Amino acid sequence: MWNSHACAAVHAVNGDALMPPVQAGPWGVAALLLATGDALAARFGAVAVKGELSGLSRPASGHVYFSLKDSDGAAALLRCAMFRRAASLVDFAPTEGQQVELRGRLGVYDSRGELQLVVESMQRVGAGTLYEEFLRLRTRLQALGLFDALRKRPLAAFPAVLGVVTSLGAAALHDVLITLQRRSPQVRVVVYPSLVQGADAPAALVAAITRAGQRREVDTLLLVRGGGALEDLWAFNDERVVRAVAACPMPVVCGVGHETDITLADMAADLRAPTPTAAAELAAPLQAEALAQLGAAAVSLQRALQRTLQTQAQRLDTAALRLGQPSRKLLAQQQRDHKTAAVAALITAGRKASRWSSLTAPEQDHVEHQLSEAEVRMRLLPVRGADLAADWASHHLATMKRNSANFSFQADHDLGVLEDAMVAWHRSPRRAKKLFAQDLAAWKYDDVADEDVLITKQREWAAAQDTATGLGTATVSNTFATPVTTP
Repeated sequence: MWNSHACAAVHAVNGDALMPPVQAGPWGVAALLLATGDALAARFGAVAVKGELSGLSRPASGHVYFSLKDSDGAAALLRCAMFRRAASLVDFAPTEGQQVELRGRLGVYDSRGELQLVVESMQRVGAGTLYEEFLRLRTRLQALGLFDALRKRPLAAFPAVLGVVTSLGAAALHDVLITLQRRSPQVRVVVYPSLVQGADAPAALVAAITRAGQRREVDTLLLVRGGGALEDLWAFNDERVVRAVAACPMPVVCGVGHETDITLADMAADLRAPTPTAAAELAAPLQAEALAQLGAAAVSLQRALQRTLQTQAQRLDTAALRLGQPSRKLLAQQQRDHKTAAVAALITAGRKASRWSSLTAPEQDHVEHQLSEAEVRMRLLPVRGADLAADWASHHLATMKRNSANFSFQADHDLGVLEDAMVAWHRSPRRAKKLFAQDLAAWKYDDVADEDVLITKQREWAAAQDTATGLGTATVSNTFATPVTTP
């Protein structure tokens, strides 16, 4: 029935055509659309149409909205709506590019003034032309190894420069730039402009990807585009684009369409991102997280350095304690050298003195000189008791010299005692002290006639013994104090 305001009427022409209703004045928009819808319903009624699904959408309401394309490639598009009740009766899951046969009623969508088919039933006819081509191309390229996981390369962990291949006017470029500015403002961006839709888009995309690979000025390349129907994204399914992505010398992140949109370029890329924004997030780490990692690494390195320095300082202290003072070691070495020379000189002079009677006058003078020199060396030793040891050695050698005329048993015994005492003193002060204690009773000095001198010598011997007892091996020469006994 026509709108009463329009007073429209339907006139049949040749039995099957409708003439436009007679209108005295201008039409209102709503009235014209309503009249057109009624005319279409009266003229066509229920219709059946075959085509390819495109732009499939499933909102939360349960309704299904899509477009139907002509399967023969003609530039014709019919918008369709299938409400929840009818959609629940479909026995398969409609997919993009699928060939279907629809039954429904033609009408006009008043809000947009568009022709619309309200679908009441849907049946599968076969895969759509584009989708079939997609499947065939995917199978062939997969057999060539372009989608192998082994050829996927890791992305740069901390890129300095990112490249973006997309249209300069695309919303995807804006999303990428905003995301990088928010997450990683230190990263520079180089844009390689290209068409992303249409017949010329594949060649433009290949040229942009190739140019980025030749210049090698970016660490990671982003290939991005917003969402759309299968035919809108078809440039990213072109074999030339897929091969260019696989041959790119730097890692490629592909973020084309929405999460449900999958292209062959996504499969060939080193990493697929569901959206352009996600591609930017995957390519560049969050600056705050990177700074936190650097801070933690700096603290760890500082602690390790401090531990190493402390360990080396302890080793140095230990080595210093083992080494002691170099000057003391040098002085001790000098003392040992002087002691060795003094002992050797005394023993040599003593052996020559034992043959005094057989020596010529020059030889006796030479022995006298050696005895004097040995006594001086003993007195120069920088240790306590060295003077007493020199007195003892000098007096003992003099006694041997006097007794050597007949080379008496006393002279031979005194020479042996001297040699043993000197060697013992050189090697072990404790052994020398024991030796002197055993032979003390046998040491007699005939030249000591003065009782006062005898008493003084006895006191010096007692003091030397006390000092040696208190110092032990530390005071070597105290064991050589002059031994004196009463006749």
